[in-house]
Order: sequence, then structure tokens, then C-alpha cells
Amino acid sequence: LYYMPLPEIDLDEAKVEIVRLKHLIEFNGTKENPVRGIHLQGLTFKHTARTFMENKEQLLRSDWTMYQGGAIVFNGAEECSVENCEFDHLGGNTIFVNNYNRYLTVRGCYIHHSGANGIVFVGDPDMVRSPLFRYGNQNYETMDMTPGPLGDNYPQDCWVDDCLITMTGRDEKQTAPVQISMSQRIRVSHCSIYDVPRAGININEGTFGGHIIEFCDVFNTVLETGDHGSFNSWGRDRFWTPDVVTISDQVALHPDMQYWDVLEPNVLRYNRWRCDHGWDVDLDDGSSFYRIYCNLLLNGGLKMREGYDRVATNNIILNNSLHPHVWVRNSDDVFKHNIVFTAYKPAVMNSALGESDRWGKELDYNLFATGQAAMRKFAAHGADAHSVSADPLFVNPGQGDFRVRPESPAFKIGFRNFDMTDFGVKSEKLKKLARTPDIPEIVLQIQDEVSAEYTWLGAVLKEVKGEELSAYGAKFSQASMALDRVPAESEAYKLGLRSGDLLLSFGGKEISTAASFKQLLEEYARKSGELLVMRNQKEMVVKLAAFRGEMQPVER
Repeated sequence: LYYMPLPEIDLDEAKVEIVRLKHLIEFNGTKENPVRGIHLQGLTFKHTARTFMENKEQLLRSDWTMYQGGAIVFNGAEECSVENCEFDHLGGNTIFVNNYNRYLTVRGCYIHHSGANGIVFVGDPDMVRSPLFRYGNQNYETMDMTPGPLGDNYPQDCWVDDCLITMTGRDEKQTAPVQISMSQRIRVSHCSIYDVPRAGININEGTFGGHIIEFCDVFNTVLETGDHGSFNSWGRDRFWTPDVVTISDQVALHPDMQYWDVLEPNVLRYNRWRCDHGWDVDLDDGSSFYRIYCNLLLNGGLKMREGYDRVATNNIILNNSLHPHVWVRNSDDVFKHNIVFTAYKPAVMNSALGESDRWGKELDYNLFATGQAAMRKFAAHGADAHSVSADPLFVNPGQGDFRVRPESPAFKIGFRNFDMTDFGVKSEKLKKLARTPDIPEIVLQIQDEVSAEYTWLGAVLKEVKGEELSAYGAKFSQASMALDRVPAESEAYKLGLRSGDLLLSFGGKEISTAASFKQLLEEYARKSGELLVMRNQKEMVVKLAAFRGEMQPVER
């Protein structure tokens, strides 16, 4: 290592600090003989060594790996706490809560410029029945079908309260200020979280549920990655496989299967979220058994990908809406008493569901701050028969007060005001340090552009781009055409194409727009060719025999 000082630096007077330790304090006990009653208060922790490229522990069915350590490590502890401490420029994880731990509290801490995660709760994968560590298919024939964990070697009943966490993930990007995996009943309250490369709070899978996220202020996230949210979750539990039709079939055979790993609902309440590079709240692959109420979403909307029993009520989604992606049959999802600003933004909803099948259990009694057309857009799927289209009449939106006035029509659809002043840290010391998000200018009467649709060989196609590509497993830059509906009796179906296929290339030539696909169809008219598609987030080739058929726009 060579250091070349600037001319104005006098090395005789300079202080040179070299980091060496990866861990500063470790508490190692067992369930039978736990470390108990240790309280760290008012301390400053600085300058641990980086653990970049040492994150070798694979978490369940995600693209996460973890370094099993941090500046402070709790392993087998009960009723311990870290309070009013500062964590300054640590090289790896900040606080690592590993395996069996009970009733730990992290309160009033300022965590900034950590190389990896902020506060991590990770259990023992040996406690998970039929665990998988890769994204791929589930083997239902050999699966352990007993609900619940195999033991209790995981964090449970812990609390993170009144913490300011910012600028984590300086070296490791697949990290989070608060990361939860294979744990139960973790409570995160009154935290201000911002300026991070990925999610602010991440729940890695359903095991074992019961988490509460409340009164948090999370924004300026997903700054160095994509396809994520200020809050992100996955639910790739035992019921889940990448094929939504298979999921639906398996849960129909075992009606409580989606609850085998997530034993209690996860709750998001009284939070403020903002993501400018993804979704404000992203319930991704399989996320199930969520209760989401009284949240203020400032920009990116609420995404629900395939999963079960998500109940979202009394939320305000500014300048955006619900993003239903790839829903299963009989999902039991509920979306009601919310205020939204655009029509719903679905993607690949026809894989397991029919063209006129009902979406979820109930999507109704919402206020749309847009026109009637947007509100009624998905009426064929049983949505919003009793919803209203109107100005919500906010109290003072320019100052971030999105309570509605007494005369607001929102009360008619069951909306109830909630506090707009209690997000984020609460101690005066941290309030002076914490930033708050930019408040957007609300846009009333937004009329979404109606996506053009086309017919080809009896199928209906549309252009897809941007966030909608997430549902297909494609990059946001990979604009293309998608088969929205492929009836079983259509020529396209007989040629091997299916609803939800994303068309990538034809004859080796990229498909990026309707015009480019139309040109390729003319070029390959009455010829055979190979069509590269993305199906269930995997690329595959469909060999098309000689065919006829022009692509035509759908008249509206």
C-alpha cells in the first residue's frame, strides 16, 4: 500500500489510522446459557476493516449473501441493548444479530457510512423445513409439509427503535440499513433511513413472520441498483416456484401452504416511503400475509407480485397507484379505503388468471384522484364498483400534510386520517441530524396514457417498458413487446406461445417496439423462424413454422 500525501500534508504532524479488526465486540452464548443483561450506552464505534468479498453465507432463495459478523455481534443473547451509540465509518456490517437471540433492543443510535448492512437479524437455515438457497424450482414431491420451523435457533422478539441510519452499503451494494431473514417478530419503529444503494428495509423471506415496521421515514433509496423499493420483501417460501400457474395449482391442493413458513402477518403501518428508482413498497416474489395500513407513499407506488393474503387499507399513494404483478388464482388480496392517483398498473396478470377473472378478494372502496375512465379501467376483474373519482381535498399538501379535510369525499369510501407528523426518529438529538424527504407536487386528474394494443395470430400484444419489465424478469432498459392474452384456440397458442411471454428477438434480431416487430413479421412472412421469449423469468426459444398473419392495432 502506497500513500502519496498532498503537498500541504505534514506527515510528521499527521495522525495515521490503520484498520485491522472486523469485529469490535462479540457476545457469544447459547440458548441454554445465554449472554444476558449487557447494555452498551453512549459509545462510539469506528473504523472496522472491510468485509467486502467475504460475504459467503447464502440466504434463502435470494441473490443475497452475508458476511456472518459485524462491529457488534450478538450470538445467543437475551435482554441486551445498544442505546445512544454512534457507528462511524465501519467497514462491514454494523450490528449483527445471529441465530438464537431474544429481547434485544437497539435504540437511539446513529449509524452512518457502513461498508455493508446496518442492523442485521439472521437465523439458522437449519431451522427451515426444506430450505432452498437458489432462485429455481421447488420440488413438491420431496418437500417437508409440516408447518413452522424445526427449532428456535433464530432471532425473535427484538426491537430497533429511534435510529438514524444513512449511507450504508458503501462497499457492498446488496445490503440494507435493516435486514431481516429467518427471524420472527422483529419490530422496527421510528427510524429515519436514507441515502442507500438498495432497499431501506428488507425482509428476505416469509420465515417466520410477525414483523412490525411502524413510524419509519424511508427515502432516497435504490440509488445504485434497480428493480427494488424503499421497502422490499421476498416470499420465496415452500409454496413458491417461478411458475405462477404451478404455485396456484399447488396451493389449491394444500390450501394453507402459503402459511407454512410465515406464521404471523407482517405489518407495515404509519410509515412514510419514497423511492424514485423503483417502488415505494415492493412486495416481490411470493410475499404473503402482509397487513399494510396508514402508510404515506410519496412517489413509487405499491407493488404486489404473486403471493397471498396481502391486505392494504387506508394508504395514500401520491401520483401513483397499485402495481399488481403476476397474481395467482384466489390470492385473497385486499386493496380498499385507499387514495390513489392513477389507474392500477398491472403486469402479466393473465398467466394464472383468465381475461375476466376476479383480481384478489376485494379491490374496492378506493378514491381515485383521476378520471372515471382510470377508475373503471379494470371493472371486468371485479375492481372498484363502489370506488369514487374525486379530489381528496388534502389539508396542506405543499407542507406534507396529506390528511383530508372534513368535507373530503374520501370519508365516503371508508378512509380515515392518520398522523403526518410522527414519521422517523423522535429523540431531539437525532431529529437535528435527520433529513426528511422531498414532498412531491401532487398532480390531480392524471390521465394515464392508454397503452396501444395489437392483435397477431389471435393473440393480443402490447409494448412494455420501464418498471413493468420487472414482472417479466427483464432489465428496465430491455423494452419489448409482450403477449398479454393468448387464447387457447388462437393460432399463436398452437405455435407454442403463451400469455405473459415477453418477445425478445425474432431470427436473432431484437424486438424493442411495435414497429420493429411489425417489420420483422413482414420480413419473415410465410417463413419459419426462431422467436426468443422470456417466460417465467427464463429465456426460451419458440420455433415457429411458416405462418401468416399481420399485426394490427386494436381499435378503441
